[in-house]
Amino acid sequence: MVRLIAAIVFALGIWLLFRLNREKEVSTSKALWIPIFWLFIASSRNIGEWLYDGPGGQCDRYLEGTPLDRAFLSIILALGLIVLISRGRRVGALLRSNIPILMYFLYCGISIIWSDFPDVSFKRWFRALGDVAMVLIVLSDPDWLAAIRRLFARIGFVVVPVSILFIRYFPELGRAYSRGGRSSWTGVGTDKNALGMICLVFGLAAIFRFLQLRKDEGDARKKGPLFAQGSLILMTLYLLWQANSATAFACFFLAGGVMLSTQLFPVARKPTVLRLLIATAVIVPLSAMFLGIGSSLVGTLGRDTSFTGRTAIWQAALGMGSNPLLGAGYESFWLGQRLQGVENLIGQGVNQAHNGYIEIYLNLGWVGLVLLAIILVTGYRDIFTAVLGGVQAGNLRLAFFIVAVAYNFSEGGFKMMHPVWITFLLSIAVSPEISTQKASELGPRRIDAELVAKPAARVRVSMRQNRENRMSKLAPKKFS
Repeated sequence: MVRLIAAIVFALGIWLLFRLNREKEVSTSKALWIPIFWLFIASSRNIGEWLYDGPGGQCDRYLEGTPLDRAFLSIILALGLIVLISRGRRVGALLRSNIPILMYFLYCGISIIWSDFPDVSFKRWFRALGDVAMVLIVLSDPDWLAAIRRLFARIGFVVVPVSILFIRYFPELGRAYSRGGRSSWTGVGTDKNALGMICLVFGLAAIFRFLQLRKDEGDARKKGPLFAQGSLILMTLYLLWQANSATAFACFFLAGGVMLSTQLFPVARKPTVLRLLIATAVIVPLSAMFLGIGSSLVGTLGRDTSFTGRTAIWQAALGMGSNPLLGAGYESFWLGQRLQGVENLIGQGVNQAHNGYIEIYLNLGWVGLVLLAIILVTGYRDIFTAVLGGVQAGNLRLAFFIVAVAYNFSEGGFKMMHPVWITFLLSIAVSPEISTQKASELGPRRIDAELVAKPAARVRVSMRQNRENRMSKLAPKKFS
């Protein structure tokens, strides 16, 4: 009876969050539900796990899944492709603006040729293209910024409260137990790291939305969304603290600190200061983990110098003799004899390197790492410009960028259907072309299309001209 009452109370609470967060004046395409379902599955569990098995192990999740899982994801992807075809012009503009991403995925597809398991590699590559399709659906929406905030709100309002419900009242669904009987929180995820990742992604999005609402002082309709987003932030902080996922915890405060600084303090948006903040957020975990500088920080987060056995995995995997130039083929390293060899060396089961950069090297070689570096550099350049100009949700995009860079020091996040990878693609794939459509910041304030030009100087000039136009009470420009 207690569990039933708790489930009813949480269901009513989730309904209230959705109701308080409503934006009647904003309209997004119904096709947005396609990436919502996709990211929901990526952030929680496969359909088969939801319907039958409950929480599954990470190794099981990484395999090809059940026929039901494949059928469900295939249907979602097919619907997504139909939407993209109908939005040909906008999607074409996005693709032309993101050549580095296309080059990376093209190389991933080519690498199937030398994979020892080409059928498995092809299936995983095809699923990885689904991540790109979902990002294109969101960014090609007529009001793409509203689509971004609704994407994170609609999923966050479900996965975070349900995680608390499972942990507290349905431990067979929300907790995992080691062989020694030690309990860890999983929530709707598959393990404690997955729960930490959920809090990381949706907590940062909620903080950004909360700050945007606070900024709009004259909007009397913001109290409901403020309460909804504030509640989500508190829940994510509670779960993040209890989940004991050191990587997610560190990334949350590093990326969140930079986002808060650039949002609240104008001096933080000066080029030199901004570069210093970004460099600090990346160098601190890098030096603590690999250079031995600030190693006490690792102990403070409850980790030893082997990072819970990760160094042994890295040494064993790098010593397996994968092709250093081309790699083993897309998502092919952790299969067959190589997988067995690594497991024998470290004495435990494993299915990833627990380092995104090593993971790319093992699967795609130095060529893959170079292509990833090009994506990082071009993405950083565009996000940096957006933050300087205060447009295009630059602060949130920067936070997700920092998360992707830092998270992959100790976890493998550059892979198919991984929320960190999907949000990274979403943050770097924004192009000037799509911004000529109807756009809004992650809040009710509208911006002019001219504000999205790439050069920072042009952005600042356009913002100044826009302010002068409003002061002179000229009629606002219409979106093209």
